Amino acid sequence: MHVHILGICGTFMGGIAAIAREAGHVVTGSDRNVYPPMSTQLETLGIRLTEGWDPAQLEPRPDVVIVGNALSRGNPVVEALLNRGLPYSSGPEWLANHVLQGRWVLAVAGTHGKTTTSGILAWILEHAGLSPGFLIGGVPGNFTVSARLGAAPFFVVEADEYDTAFFDKRAKFVHYRPQTAILNNLEYDHADIYPDVASIRRMFHQLVRTVPGEGRLIVNAEDPELATALALGAWTPIERFGRGAGAEWQVRALAADWSEFEVRQGATRVGSARWALIGAHNAENALAALLAARHAGVPIGAALEALGSFRNARRRMELRGGVRGVTVYDDFAHHPTAIAATIEALRNRVGTARILAVLEPRSATMRMGVHRDTLAGSLSGADLVFLYEPADLGWDVRAAAAALGARGRVIGDLDALAAAVAADARSGDHVLVMSNGGFGGLHGKLLTLLGRAP
Repeated sequence: MHVHILGICGTFMGGIAAIAREAGHVVTGSDRNVYPPMSTQLETLGIRLTEGWDPAQLEPRPDVVIVGNALSRGNPVVEALLNRGLPYSSGPEWLANHVLQGRWVLAVAGTHGKTTTSGILAWILEHAGLSPGFLIGGVPGNFTVSARLGAAPFFVVEADEYDTAFFDKRAKFVHYRPQTAILNNLEYDHADIYPDVASIRRMFHQLVRTVPGEGRLIVNAEDPELATALALGAWTPIERFGRGAGAEWQVRALAADWSEFEVRQGATRVGSARWALIGAHNAENALAALLAARHAGVPIGAALEALGSFRNARRRMELRGGVRGVTVYDDFAHHPTAIAATIEALRNRVGTARILAVLEPRSATMRMGVHRDTLAGSLSGADLVFLYEPADLGWDVRAAAAALGARGRVIGDLDALAAAVAADARSGDHVLVMSNGGFGGLHGKLLTLLGRAP
């Protein structure tokens, strides 16, 4: 079968391409911007890429066109696809019909932590010798790919609540029909497609409706929105996790930065783990993955052992370098809750050392100004805050930063931003750069400037 993928260079669609190629299909694809590293990875797999949306790419006629959710009506190749009556599908629908049928699907859903939790779960199953398939929104550190078919029956999928395609406005995750579903958290996000948190909650409940009665829901016990969603109806056994006494399964810190923690079931200590990650939020991610793996038959003890060798995906508190005593990290945090959790985790690791937080308000929700009133509070744990304000942002970052007082700096030029951070940084500082994009190569610019400092 010849599969042609529109929007192939996104992480999810690139994963679909890799799985389709592994399954023996001829795969081609296109995207608006075709460049390394994704283009290199795909070409290594033997996938021919086209840059742009010229309808000529639909010749020779593919057997099916998989359409990414970045494409919409009016796009030349989409209009040609429809006019010619070619068979088409969304990525989640194709995955469900051609890969997930007959598999034990373990889906990881939540506003935050999906990639990390999915990576942990896939590694636990791999460590247990189960060779799971997976599709994750990043390349987990223990693997060289973001997606693979794996061996039956287990398949781990990062279950995104973003919409599926221009012709299917449901959340991606309603297609997956998991046997095991993790519900990590639920907050308002994706303001470009959801008008309010209630609309996201309804989608989460659609996911709940698809989990069989003999399956399992692994649910954050301390999330009020998830509790509201489940109150709409749940037909599957639920295991609740968290840090508080109200959770059946709990994590407790054994080190200030949560690099070591213990797991309890009620009052009973089940075991402990020491690992490379930090932060209470990551310990909770790990507990959710432990419980999902337990449902798949992996004992808690074996799963805890696997955590010791777990390596996270890139851009999750990733160390980018250290120059003249200044340490620079890259993190994907872009929602106030994730920003605050990331800073708290680093604070618990570095103690009283200075943290310089550098943030790009890049996500659609952030660019729409939805988080302007909570942004300063999420950054309050840092000693200095540098906010990037692109010219086309559309709202006043300075007003949002006013609550930070003298600690807050707003700069609208990337080179000037890098120079300002480098000028303020001193030996012993930790610079935490946060964005869900490339941030214009800021990390490299900053490390270069720090290296030139007298």
